[in-house]
Amino acid sequence: MVIDHRTYTMHPLKLGKWLKLYEEFGLPVQLRHLGNLIGFFQTEIGPLNQVVHLWGFDTLEERQRRRAAMAIDPDWQEFLRRNEELGALLYQEDKIVVPVSFSPIK
Repeated sequence: MVIDHRTYTMHPLKLGKWLKLYEEFGLPVQLRHLGNLIGFFQTEIGPLNQVVHLWGFDTLEERQRRRAAMAIDPDWQEFLRRNEELGALLYQEDKIVVPVSFSPIK
């Protein structure tokens, strides 16, 4: 398994609005295309105004194929348009992580 680990930092006071927008418009599309949502979190201590989400894939090729299909979905394009209008995203960090032999997630 490979895990797409994403951290989004939002402008102060916009995280709640972004979460509402994402839950209504972004999440359904991502669940339809990406499938394996491992977890979605917001920070409470440390750097604030961040969300972290983890998506699991069998291979990097599967991730690439699923994300490409999502990118052309009109519903995803609508989410991106609304996301841009909101202007909440300040910074995005993406990592691919893989579990070690003793990880409970394989």
